[in-house]
Amino acid sequence: MLKDLIYFGIGSALLAKEKVEEELQKLVEKGKLSKDEVKKIVEEAKKKGEEEEKRAKEELKKLLKEVIEEAGCATKKDIQELKKLLEK
Repeated sequence: MLKDLIYFGIGSALLAKEKVEEELQKLVEKGKLSKDEVKKIVEEAKKKGEEEEKRAKEELKKLLKEVIEEAGCATKKDIQELKKLLEK
């Protein structure tokens, strides 16, 4: 389900990107924006998208850690500590 949600988000973002690029191109054709202005807008949107992606990844990591902790699942660290105890 999480995988489907991620794919949906990516697909939606790609469709939105294409639509925005189309609309910006129309504004260039009408003379309302220059190609340099469009380039600046696209670069800024890309930068903000990358920042949002980073933030979303951090939030997802935090959420997954909470779920694992609440479920009582063994972590990699727990397993390594158990192996050390068993080796003694």
